[in-house]
Amino acid sequence: MIEINRLERLSPAIKDRFLNRVYTPLELAEVGPVTASLAGRFAAKEAVAKALGSGIGAIHWKDIEIRRGSAGEPILTLYGAAAALAKEQGLLDWSVSISHNNTQAIAMVVAIGPG
Repeated sequence: MIEINRLERLSPAIKDRFLNRVYTPLELAEVGPVTASLAGRFAAKEAVAKALGSGIGAIHWKDIEIRRGSAGEPILTLYGAAAALAKEQGLLDWSVSISHNNTQAIAMVVAIGPG
């Protein structure tokens, strides 16, 4: 969960650097300046890192990409260290849910491996 205004309050001096460090170019192109959607993706990326048991650090923000599917559903793609860690742990199936209201965004991620 993240307060949406945390992203709205970012100083212009660091906002672009933050956005380019956390989000892939495809995420930024898809979302544009919609702060609530950016906050939802941020929460989802944190949830994925926690599901992997690593947190951000062992994996990078851009190793986790959250895109919008044809029905508006969140679609997760893992790259680099996140993909390697998921493979190592046998995590094959992922479900991502993102929601927000006027002040907060929240995400839940479930990762499932073979029986």
